[in-house]
Amino acid sequence: MLPSFLLSLREGLEAALIIGIVLGAVGRLNRPDLKPAVWRGAAFALVLSLLTGIGLSLLKIRFEGRAEEIFEGTAMLLAAGVLTWMILWMQQYGREIKQHLEAKTRLAAMQKGQGALFMLAFLAVFREGVELALFLLAASLASGVTGTLVGGVIGLGAAVLLGWLVFTSTRRLSIRAFFQVTSILLILFAAGLVGLGVHEFSEAGWIPPLIEHVYDINFIIDENSQLGLILKALLGYNGNPSLIEIIAYSGYFIVLGWLTLRNQRGRVEAGAQPA
Repeated sequence: MLPSFLLSLREGLEAALIIGIVLGAVGRLNRPDLKPAVWRGAAFALVLSLLTGIGLSLLKIRFEGRAEEIFEGTAMLLAAGVLTWMILWMQQYGREIKQHLEAKTRLAAMQKGQGALFMLAFLAVFREGVELALFLLAASLASGVTGTLVGGVIGLGAAVLLGWLVFTSTRRLSIRAFFQVTSILLILFAAGLVGLGVHEFSEAGWIPPLIEHVYDINFIIDENSQLGLILKALLGYNGNPSLIEIIAYSGYFIVLGWLTLRNQRGRVEAGAQPA
């Protein structure tokens, strides 16, 4: 439930911020006639995102046995890849999102009006919705469907509330701090998806385990206990992992840590350059 809540909160808040920025830009252009096109684009994107999520869930039901293990492993690794790209992209370009969206909104309003703004809102929200559908599918494979749906609904509700507070409150919420904290939690979740995805491929015979069980700490925290299932959903916990799982999990942290440090160094150097 916690991973799906976190994912829905972050993706939902991103979508809410995008729509808020676009509507704000339209308001500054004194073009209230264009606002319905933005809302229609967002609504259409939400419907298609929901249908995408349903389609992915129905696709999962069609697989059994080894095919199911391959499907689950693929979904987990794909979700981890998209999640990693999203985190790194936000680290590098997050500060420029508002200026970029406002520029595209002005251009759309001047050129093609309602149709262009409809597509701008649709594509922005649909991207977030498809990402969330994929993430929730991966989360449901790790923690079950019911908890994932409950966490997703609560997360989206919280995202709507936070988005409303951001654009109506006189005391601005620290969105930058919010994304920094959630990025850390999502990195842990993505690493868990990598480990679980590799585990599924190993179970299907696609990847050799190298060493079947490097250690076994299930006597301390049973992976099938309530606490173990929570840790599995959030961190990809496995009480008796194979060597290939440990390599994949550790390798992910090393690579992502290096990329994060490189992005931070690049931002510091760019900020130190004279204007």
